Amino acid sequence: MSVSKNPDACPVSILMSLLSGPWTMYILWVLCNSGPTRFGALKHLVEGISTKVLTERLRMLEAAEIIYRQYEPTVPPQVTYGLTKRGQELIEILHQLNALAERWYGSQQREHSNSNI
Repeated sequence: MSVSKNPDACPVSILMSLLSGPWTMYILWVLCNSGPTRFGALKHLVEGISTKVLTERLRMLEAAEIIYRQYEPTVPPQVTYGLTKRGQELIEILHQLNALAERWYGSQQREHSNSNI
């Protein structure tokens, strides 16, 4: 997914197309809560995502300057991802979305879990 280069494009439309891709918001949520995270740990924390999709999403977010990629040429190489200053502007919004998700679905999930016991 590329960010629109059209100068007449609506800024909200550009942002929404960037953030609405598969797994994107969840990756940002994990980085928001975990801080700088290595690729392998990120793949583990974003349960169910394929390596290919995680790589694509991370590259797209890096190109949009929402996250940074820090490469350490060790053996094996270490690659760490974290939120940039621009990405940190999303933290409050991510917390608000989490609070909304808890209100809408949190009790539902707990009730469903308890009924399976």
